[in-house]
Amino acid sequence: MDRLGRCAWLVRGTLARAAARRYLPWALVAGMLAGSLVKELSPLPASYLSNKRNVLNVYFVKLAWAWTVCLLLPFIALTNYSLTGRPGLVLRRLSTLLVGTAYWYACTAVFSGVEHVTGSCYQSPALEKVRQEHGDKSQCLRAGGHWHGFDISGHSFLLSFCILMIVEEMAVLQEARPDQDPGASPAVTALVVALGGLTAIWVGMFLCTAVYFHDLSQKVFGTFFGLLGWYGTYRGWYLSPLSPGLPPRSAGLSTKRDTYRK
Repeated sequence: MDRLGRCAWLVRGTLARAAARRYLPWALVAGMLAGSLVKELSPLPASYLSNKRNVLNVYFVKLAWAWTVCLLLPFIALTNYSLTGRPGLVLRRLSTLLVGTAYWYACTAVFSGVEHVTGSCYQSPALEKVRQEHGDKSQCLRAGGHWHGFDISGHSFLLSFCILMIVEEMAVLQEARPDQDPGASPAVTALVVALGGLTAIWVGMFLCTAVYFHDLSQKVFGTFFGLLGWYGTYRGWYLSPLSPGLPPRSAGLSTKRDTYRK
């Protein structure tokens, strides 16, 4: 087994397990609360990761949904087609990315609306003086002011949602038979490693957000919406026939059947 294969084996053994899907949501909540307590009770000294201009934040987290979609799209297409041999089923499963995009867009719009409704324009980040003449965030920023409102953590929302979505889609690799293993393809092997690395970045930056940024209530709401999107789809709607469905099971699956795990 080459180095890439060993990395894929490690990622697969970690993220494709049922235990990961069962316990990871609770681990994210616990990490968010623990990090928030550290921020409130014993703040860590400033570091490279506490700077919003750090490389991971600028080039990865700011584009988190794009990175996630770009890797999940070929992963879902290749693994689902390998198991089912049905293009129609593959297209149906790929629509999960459209559902996720719609949910991401709706949540960001809601978060922006909440910040606008609850905010005011200030002269500086110290919030010492309100600029009454600017009642709109865009006008405030253009005038050199600083808008302060209830800023639900978009990072906590999007990173938790992306992490859980990746882990759910990795379930397609669980208990695969040697003669019907969707992870045997070199392309899929590379995608598994890339998704594992991306998940590690998302988890790390989720914890950095908990430790360095936002108030506790803002992170609680952000994480709640991330988990709500995952639970409402993979634990709710996707169980019904009129939905994109769950990843097909590999164990005992005929290559011409579209059986989904219950």
